[in-house]
Amino acid sequence: MSVSIRPATLSDIPEITRIYAHAVRHGTASFELEPPDEAEMRKRMDTLLAGEFPYIVAELDGKVAGYAYASLYRTRPAYRFTVENSVYVAPDMHRRGIGKTLLIKLIEECTARGFRQMIAVIGDSDQAASIGLHAACGFTAVGNLRSIGWKFGKWLDTPLMQLSLGPGANTPAPN
Repeated sequence: MSVSIRPATLSDIPEITRIYAHAVRHGTASFELEPPDEAEMRKRMDTLLAGEFPYIVAELDGKVAGYAYASLYRTRPAYRFTVENSVYVAPDMHRRGIGKTLLIKLIEECTARGFRQMIAVIGDSDQAASIGLHAACGFTAVGNLRSIGWKFGKWLDTPLMQLSLGPGANTPAPN
C-alpha cells in the first residue's frame, strides 16, 4: 500500500464531500447535523486556500482516501499563529495509517508556513482513534469541554489537544 499526499484541488470536491457526508451522518467527528453539499464544500475550500492554509488529500491506488486541512483557530488577530486541524478518512480506508500520514504532512505544512500552535478540537471524548492519532503525532491533552454538543440523542464532550509547531512559544512571533 502506497499512500501519496498532494494538495487538494477543486476536482477533489466530490470525494471530499462524500467522505465528510459519511462522517456527519454516522459519526461525531463533526458536530454538523446535515452534510453540506458540493457547492458549500467548494466554498469552504476556496476560503481556506485564499487564506493560504494547507488543504491536502491522501490518495491510495489513484483514489482519494482522505483529506486534511488547517484553518485559523479563532478569527481575532492575536490567534493568527494558531491553527486548528481537521482530518477525515474514507470509511473503507480506516486503520491503514492514512490519518496519521495526513496529519504528519499537515503539521509539516503548517510549520513551514510559520504557524506556532496547532489545536485539535475533537468531536466527542469517545473518539479514541482520533485522540490516539493526535497523541501519536505529539499532541497533548489540554482540556475537555463537557457536554457541549447534542447529536444522536446524547450530549457530547469536546476534548482539546495541542501541539507546538517549530519554535512554538520559545521565541517571539514575527511581526
